[in-house]
Amino acid sequence: MNALVTLPVLLPLLGAALSIAVGRSRLMQRIVGVATLVVMSGLTVALLGRIDEDGIAVTHVGGWTAPVGITLVADRFAVMLLLVSVLTMLAVLVYAIGEPGAEQTHVGFHPLYLILAAGVALSFLTGDLFNLFVAFEVMLMASYALLTLGGRPDQVRSGMTYVAIGLIASTLFLLALAFVYASTGTVNLADLHGKIAQLPPGIRSALAVSLVVVFGIKSAVFPLFFWLPDSYPTAAAPVTAVFAGLLTKIGVYAMIRSQTLLFPPDTWPRELLLVIAGLTMVIGVLGAVAQTDIRRLLSFHIVSQIGYMVMGLGLFTVAGLAAAAFFIVHQIVVKTSLFLVAGLIELRLGSDRLDKLSGLGRIEPVLGALFLLAAFSLAGLPPLSGFVGKLALVDAGFGAGSYAIVGVSLAVSLLTLFSMTKIWSNAFWGPPMSVDVAVGATQIPDLASRRAMLAATGTLVALSLAIALWAGPLYQLAERAAHDLLDPASYLTAVLKR
Repeated sequence: MNALVTLPVLLPLLGAALSIAVGRSRLMQRIVGVATLVVMSGLTVALLGRIDEDGIAVTHVGGWTAPVGITLVADRFAVMLLLVSVLTMLAVLVYAIGEPGAEQTHVGFHPLYLILAAGVALSFLTGDLFNLFVAFEVMLMASYALLTLGGRPDQVRSGMTYVAIGLIASTLFLLALAFVYASTGTVNLADLHGKIAQLPPGIRSALAVSLVVVFGIKSAVFPLFFWLPDSYPTAAAPVTAVFAGLLTKIGVYAMIRSQTLLFPPDTWPRELLLVIAGLTMVIGVLGAVAQTDIRRLLSFHIVSQIGYMVMGLGLFTVAGLAAAAFFIVHQIVVKTSLFLVAGLIELRLGSDRLDKLSGLGRIEPVLGALFLLAAFSLAGLPPLSGFVGKLALVDAGFGAGSYAIVGVSLAVSLLTLFSMTKIWSNAFWGPPMSVDVAVGATQIPDLASRRAMLAATGTLVALSLAIALWAGPLYQLAERAAHDLLDPASYLTAVLKR
């Protein structure tokens, strides 16, 4: 089983190399990309099943044991998020193949996409802070190139903002790593657990704050979110979708992993994290309500929904962390599907500005149904997956006595529903628009491509329904993962063999 841990990182890198080698054939690139992600999905399913039964799997690269060597660690929390991430990336790749855009015009799309997949896998599986930094840099390089494919001035300008913020976050991460290593003599996560606990309280708090700032930029929490609404909406629809669904969630994962594994519960005042969570929810949803472009509106909702995940961390209970894990799974799927719907709207009607759209529900009823299911799930309406995740968070908040953040989360859900009705009433309701106002004929995909795009979007929406349908077993898995996070004895034993 331990050998399986390396494959989610190695396979996409090998796939990227092969994709470059067959770059003259777009068909071969597509086969390599889809096959790589399909195999990754199967391996991750097998890995999750084995870990849930047999416990944490660890691989020491090159035979150098922890804390000296590079360690890859697969536990329930990491592999659960990795699985939903790979499935989402597979659906988005199918969508990209159908869309007339970056995938069809740039030979580098598939290699970059697979390199991004390798960075995602390494982020979840790494067992030390330095290689987490490496994973972030791999994702940054691939995502910057993907963000600017097409070369439009607005893409390049937004890409420069994205990479500038990424470089600032990377610099802060390196400084935090230097601080950690100077204080403890190690960057291995398991080894840091014991050594940070022995540090004076002031140094522990400084380390915790520095990592929260770094991962807060990556995850776009308040007040570090300002870069996101300007960076994401200008990219190609599949690129925006995978960024929206995955990259900020990896920042949240890193925040949860570091705060639960490295620092004793009294290091961070719980109330401060809850304040950050509440402000992130409120500012994000108010920004969304004020928007008139669909993708920009959805970008602000990325920020708002991150607040719910930080809320689960701030509660610092098994129920809170389990709800946060479940909510991350739900958000990866639903947020990605909403951005794919936005891409289909823009492709069909030529714009994503709400004041220029009308009547899409009459000419594209399937697309309207997909939007409604994803939008209602985002808002938390029963019996969809968003309702289950938010109900779990509310229940955890009541259990911890944090009534203020519960009230904020409920109010934000109502505003989320209001902003989703803005999209419905403008884009899908009303008299149908003339087809003549849509994009030029050279950009309209053929029937097979359009069906592939709708199928990819529908698959993600169906996956969100499956999350709701099997919410009980999935939440139980998330609960077991939360127990592991708050009681890391099995993690420490598996990595350090002590």
